[in-house]
Amino acid sequence: MLDFFISSAHAQDAGGAGGGIAQIVMLVGFVVIFYFLLWRPQAKRAKQHKQLIANLEKGDEIVIGGGLVGRITKVSDEFLSMEVADGTTVNVQKSAVAAVLPKGTIKSI
Repeated sequence: MLDFFISSAHAQDAGGAGGGIAQIVMLVGFVVIFYFLLWRPQAKRAKQHKQLIANLEKGDEIVIGGGLVGRITKVSDEFLSMEVADGTTVNVQKSAVAAVLPKGTIKSI
């Protein structure tokens, strides 16, 4: 009786199921791209930095994140002492070390 107020529902074709598989493939593709472009290189850098910190020893010439350059005089578990000038020693966290310089880079200390 009041059918003119309610629109009739029409069934869709069964062809819509293929779109779901395409979305899943696209999502997996994005995850793979994310892994190879972002996560894997970052994990590799973190592993290299951890190895660099583990191999620090007295006499190494280093540069820390802020750009300060010096020679290691003492190494402990969390911190190291770094001589930046004659008689001037600075304590820094091991994680702040950015790079180990080749021996003989620092001549003035």
